[in-house]
Amino acid sequence: MTDQDSFQRFIFEDIGVRGELVRLDASWQSVLQRHPYPAAVSSQLGQLLAAAVLLSSTIKFKGSLILQAQSEGPLHTLVAHATHTKTIRGLAQWRDPVPTGALPEVFGSGRLALTIQNQGSDPYQGIVALEGKNLAHAIQNYFALSEQLATRLWLAADGERAAGLLIQELPTQHGARDDWDRIALLAETVTERELLHLPGEELLYRLFNEEQVRLFEPEPVAFRCSCSRERIDKVLINLGLAEAEKIVKEQGSIEVTCEFCNRRYTFDAVDVHALFTQSPVIVPQTRH
Repeated sequence: MTDQDSFQRFIFEDIGVRGELVRLDASWQSVLQRHPYPAAVSSQLGQLLAAAVLLSSTIKFKGSLILQAQSEGPLHTLVAHATHTKTIRGLAQWRDPVPTGALPEVFGSGRLALTIQNQGSDPYQGIVALEGKNLAHAIQNYFALSEQLATRLWLAADGERAAGLLIQELPTQHGARDDWDRIALLAETVTERELLHLPGEELLYRLFNEEQVRLFEPEPVAFRCSCSRERIDKVLINLGLAEAEKIVKEQGSIEVTCEFCNRRYTFDAVDVHALFTQSPVIVPQTRH
């Protein structure tokens, strides 16, 4: 099995059901290399990242999808960000110790937010309670309440790989109810080990060998952070010259670390002065 990230769509011929598979290898390792997450935390983050990639397939424009779980429990913040080009990044914040187990033990009381950001438009956000046995169940609750589309997910993650399987009724091609029930029952037999280690085609054959399944070509997935020096410049400008100079005077410099990729940006007194003295050149209009 190669360490190649992939996202694959599939469809059940003559049945109004579609599906998706995702496997995160190198991209998941890139996330783990930047933050030393405990196993109980990384397992949840990997699952949420796999889910974000699966759900981002609905994006038909230039934009991104963000899944965010926030709670009052040990694992209080979980963020997974996926773009229309299948790039991902994620982060987690927690209080030790984080137990393994169902959502109530890991997160406590909380909420799950799904935000879709379309470049040039206002973001759309849906929020549901963070309830269920696991993250897959919580996301299924979102679809049941917000989208009213029959949707099932299976997610898994370990120290090597994160993976996910999604099946969903097509909104304009509803098949017979027993078709959906049959496919969901077959998919329910998938194990975490199979999800993490079987190639897509082999996994689908094991689950649905009596169905007519068309598997599309895989699409690449990669880790990429959107932070940049220019973005941090804007943050400091919004902070204001007086406050920026105060921080430099007290600390010697301003250091900003990206929570997603751990990249550090440093601004000394000269940098701050240059940042606030830069201004566009205004060419005076000449009257004739």
